[in-house]
Amino acid sequence: MTERAISDLGGLPGGPIDTAEHEPTLSERRVDAMMMLLRAKPRSFWATDENRRTIEGLEPKTYAESAYYERWVLAMRGLLIEKGVLSETEIEAKLSEVRARHAEAGQ
Repeated sequence: MTERAISDLGGLPGGPIDTAEHEPTLSERRVDAMMMLLRAKPRSFWATDENRRTIEGLEPKTYAESAYYERWVLAMRGLLIEKGVLSETEIEAKLSEVRARHAEAGQ
């Protein structure tokens, strides 16, 4: 028998599920917009199954501790690197730049 993937919760006790509608946060809307732009034709950097594979391939601890849209961001990052669109170095450089700008603005 094979081991269950972290995302395979069928038949397991999971506790209550909050099914209440909520207004998406600004961050959630931005992540959704990025996903739509990166998957839009003619560019279409990846397909739905690739995105799902990347999310389900996250380390179990990372998957369990990440919110829904955080998993999306991690998948986008992984796929952009996997597809050669961006390198890890380019992403880290941009993140450092944004963090520095954010720190300056907060002072």
